[in-house]
Amino acid sequence: MSKPVAHASPEEVEQAFYEALIKGDADLMMLLWSEDEEILCIHPTGVRLQGAVPIRESWRGIFGNAKLRVEAEQVAHWQGSVMAIHHLTEVLFVGDDPSPHGPLYVTHVYTLGAHGWRMVSRHASAADDGHQAMAESIPHTLH
Repeated sequence: MSKPVAHASPEEVEQAFYEALIKGDADLMMLLWSEDEEILCIHPTGVRLQGAVPIRESWRGIFGNAKLRVEAEQVAHWQGSVMAIHHLTEVLFVGDDPSPHGPLYVTHVYTLGAHGWRMVSRHASAADDGHQAMAESIPHTLH
């Protein structure tokens, strides 16, 4: 396995994440994750994976079943001195099928450590705009 690259920004990590995803390379992808035991990945299936081994194996399983292409659009982001949070929308294309799957709502969390920026959390879930419209129609008043 290759040696991790010290990424200068969360955006660099995110770009490398999607490049690894397109290549279908779980080992390359894991070089982008923090070495912290508490890293967390939640796929759209809702399964909560904690730690490098289960996360790597889940991506290997995904890549072993299908070639993916993803169109990701950043919706919002926040960055402090040692942590960044990115909210994105993803549309998936599986194999040679031209039909899009999704969209997915995605949150990536990055931290800055001795080896540059690394991913510590990815949470992807199926977008349900019907519930979003309903939530927006309800007044949000605190008493």
